[in-house]
Amino acid sequence: MKGYYREFLLFPDITILLILIVASIGFQVWAGLTWGVLAVFGVGMLTFMFSEYLTHRFVFHLKPPKNPFLLKMLKRLHYDHHTDPNDLHLLFLPLWYSLPNLSVLAIIFYLIAGSWGLTLAFASGLMMMLFLYEWKHYVAHRPIKPRTRFGKWVKKTHILHHFKNENFWYGVSTPFVDVLFGTLKNEKDVETSKTAKDLEKRV
Repeated sequence: MKGYYREFLLFPDITILLILIVASIGFQVWAGLTWGVLAVFGVGMLTFMFSEYLTHRFVFHLKPPKNPFLLKMLKRLHYDHHTDPNDLHLLFLPLWYSLPNLSVLAIIFYLIAGSWGLTLAFASGLMMMLFLYEWKHYVAHRPIKPRTRFGKWVKKTHILHHFKNENFWYGVSTPFVDVLFGTLKNEKDVETSKTAKDLEKRV
């Protein structure tokens, strides 16, 4: 496991993300934690869970666009990952994509809350859940055996998404959101898709 921890933590995008998380949480601890800050941190994590699901389902699994630039972007963000699920460089979301998107969510939160302190807590929650998302995704695609039943379940559902049917099991950090949207199915009730490994062929 030490080798896997090192591979994960030293991947540049993950290293930068971790530095941002430590810096933001460190500042909040220095400024003084309150129950409100902790609650907003949790709201940020919860918001990411829904954002992760909705983005994965309705953006990353769009039918191939005709615009060459958009197609190239989708290939980098997700299509190519389905084609080669274990390629490390396709496994993680690039920071040029994830940080601007999280920033948009943080700005929306600021417009609602009107507090930079709470917005920082919200952004920290978003980044923390992104970090957990990346770890869960990494574990799903590496020969790592999770120790808990929950971890094994999360890994299994993601593998089913890749190799059984790409139209189900969208949750990566947690499949619970799939329950709300009806995309968590018993694998025996789902047909094997011919396009799970080639999203560009979806019509």
